[in-house]
Amino acid sequence: MRGTSRASLAVAEERWEPVLSAAGAQASVLGEQLFALVDALDSSGSLRRTLADPSIDGDAKAGLVGRLLAAADPRVVEAAQGLVRSRWSADADVADAVEHLAFHAVLATAEADGTLGQVEDELFRFSRALAGQREVRRALFDTTVLAEARVHLVDQIIAGRVSPVTLLVAERVAAAPRGRRYVASLGHLSDLIADRRNRQVATVHSASPLSTAQRDRLAEILRSAYGREIQLNTVLDPQILGGLRVQVGPQVVDATVLARLADARRRLAS
Repeated sequence: MRGTSRASLAVAEERWEPVLSAAGAQASVLGEQLFALVDALDSSGSLRRTLADPSIDGDAKAGLVGRLLAAADPRVVEAAQGLVRSRWSADADVADAVEHLAFHAVLATAEADGTLGQVEDELFRFSRALAGQREVRRALFDTTVLAEARVHLVDQIIAGRVSPVTLLVAERVAAAPRGRRYVASLGHLSDLIADRRNRQVATVHSASPLSTAQRDRLAEILRSAYGREIQLNTVLDPQILGGLRVQVGPQVVDATVLARLADARRRLAS
C-alpha cells in the first residue's frame, strides 16, 4: 500500500483493536464476516471501484456497505463503513484492508484464549513441511482447482493436528489465495502475529542447531538492530556449510560460508 492507503489502514486498525479486545474469544466470528466482504469485493471490480472512489460521498458508500452487510454483526458493519469513508490509493487496497482486519480478528481469538504463540509455531511448522512438497504448494494456490478442493487438501494435511485458529486461517488462504503463493500467505500471517505480539519474526537457517546462548545472543543483536523484540524461527539447512542465513521480513542477511565464497569469487572476477 502507498502512503494514503497506509494512513487509512492505520486509522482503521486503531478503531478495530478495542472492538476485538471486547469481543475476546468470539472475535473470529467478526473476522469470518469480513472475509465474506473480501470475497464480494474480489468478485466485483465495479463494487471495488465504487467503494474506493473519492468523488462519491462517503455516507453514500457507507449506506451501500450497510445494505451489503445487512445480516452481519453491527461491529463489522461499522468497521467496513469506516473503511469506505476513508481515502485509498488504489481500488484493490480496500479489499486488502478488509482482509487485514479480518485476519487480525481471527488472530485476536487466539490471543484471547492464550494460544497465539501456538498458532505462530504451527503455521511456521506447516510452512516448513510444505517446503519439499512442490506439487502440494502449487495446488494450494492454483485457482483452476476448486476452492473446496484446496481447503480439503489443507484439512487432509493438518486437520486434527493444529488449533482451531490455525486451521481456520490455513483454510482461508487456501480458499482465497488472492494472487499470493500459499507459503507466502503463511509468512504474511506470521508477520501479523508478530505485530500482535509486538515482535518481529526472524527466520534463521543454520547447518546445525543453535544453542540457547546462541539464540539469545542473536535475538539480542537483532533486537538492537530493529528496535523491537525478535521471534526466532530456526530452520536446519544441510546446504549451509557454516554460518547463518537470517531473514527479517524482506531483508536477508546471508553470512554462510557459501555466500562468502560466492562473494569472494565475484570480487576476484571484477
